[in-house]
Amino acid sequence: MTNEQNKAIKLIALDMDGTLLNSNGEISEENRKAIKEAQDAGIHVVLSTGRSIATCKDHAESLFLKTYLVTVNGSEIWDWQGNLIERNLVEAEQMRWLWELAQKHGAKTWAISCGKLWNNEMPEDIDAIEWLKFGYHIDDDAIRNEVLKELQARNIFEISNSSLVNIEVNALGINKAKGLKTVCERLDITMDEVMAVGDSLNDISMIKEAGIGVAMGNAQDIVKETANATTKTNDENGVAYAIRKWALQAEQEPVLEK
Repeated sequence: MTNEQNKAIKLIALDMDGTLLNSNGEISEENRKAIKEAQDAGIHVVLSTGRSIATCKDHAESLFLKTYLVTVNGSEIWDWQGNLIERNLVEAEQMRWLWELAQKHGAKTWAISCGKLWNNEMPEDIDAIEWLKFGYHIDDDAIRNEVLKELQARNIFEISNSSLVNIEVNALGINKAKGLKTVCERLDITMDEVMAVGDSLNDISMIKEAGIGVAMGNAQDIVKETANATTKTNDENGVAYAIRKWALQAEQEPVLEK
């Protein structure tokens, strides 16, 4: 790590699953305290997640966040009062092809439309619905790699993951970094004043473009290689550690850094 500790952080962007949330899907008391400390210091705390607004809103409210939410990997941006700021859709024709690809390979799927999560199913009239994201859950490495190759060959999707056994598909160019840039513009903040924390491929864009990019201790290897530093795991209050060390610049015991 170079001179990251000297940067004044004005916004903290937090992934949720594998980052803010522990293995039980809960926010630890230590993480809650550190987030409050950051907000008390005037730092914006933004959840930047692959989840839809329906599955992250309660967490944001429990943390008393009064700023923006970047959801569905940047497909939607909301303010803390529940107003939609921006929406980026995947075309219905592309969703149909993604669904057909899943059926071809026998893959488990989920899809997020505006207002509903579809697990291993799609409506009869795909064109009648607005779509935000498509996801595959594939335990078999060979099948997952084949699906990935076919997706990449189309060259019209933003492809990432939120775990080693899934693939997430958004509209091309839509990712967490783009969503955060929109938030920063509205708050008159630069990306250099952002600390982004995450664990998976869908976090890489924001980790790369933030002033301080932090990988979780449980992050995928490529995320750790991309980040400026690595914090503790999501079961060791890694978010709290990162906030206090690099955003609040409090003295703490050392942790693995690059």
